[in-house]
This record gives sequence, C-alpha cells and structure tokens, in this order.
Amino acid sequence: MRYMLLIYSNENIQLSDKEQQALYQEYGAFTQEVQANGVYEAGDPLHTTEAATTVRVREGASAQTDGPFAETKEQLGGYYILNCETLDEAIGYAAKIPTAKNGSIEVRPLLEM
Repeated sequence: MRYMLLIYSNENIQLSDKEQQALYQEYGAFTQEVQANGVYEAGDPLHTTEAATTVRVREGASAQTDGPFAETKEQLGGYYILNCETLDEAIGYAAKIPTAKNGSIEVRPLLEM
C-alpha cells in the first residue's frame, strides 16, 4: 500500500548554516535508505507558506488568497510517498524522518482509485 508521509514543522524556527547542512545530510541519508529498500516513490520539500495560494470556490465564484488555509503552529514543509507492506512499516519510516525530532509526521494511506 502506498502511504503519504506529510512533514510538518515550524517554519519560523531559524537554523544556523551548520544546523541546516546537518539537516540536509540527514534527509539525504533517509532518502537513500528508502530508495535502497525499494519503498520510495516520491518526495519533495515545499516552499514556505509565504509562497502558498489558497483557492476556494463559493457559489460558483473562485477566490484566491495568499498564504495557507489556516494559521497553525506547524506548517506542511514536504512529503514522501512510500510503498510499504503495512502501516507499521510506514510508521517506522516516519519515525526516521529528521523533522520527527522537533515537528510531526502525518502518515496517511493513499486511496487507490
């Protein structure tokens, strides 16, 4: 089954260059692990919420606003799509995502259409 691992963190926390480099290295190692294990299907970081546009259609009229849908303490910053045998396997990988240490990872099965 395919799972989307949604990566949430507080994008307002500033990391030093050294901390940012270390985080990139951790993500690189994680990505290599899931690729080597044959479960990786996709994954990308997202721009910050300042680059987001929210679109709503109400009574047939489309409206757009800058930014995310709602104010939150943690913002969606990226994702992975993994093809795992079980939810437990997906949760195990989610716990290895570097941001799990100070943010959260939401694990959701993809609805296959």
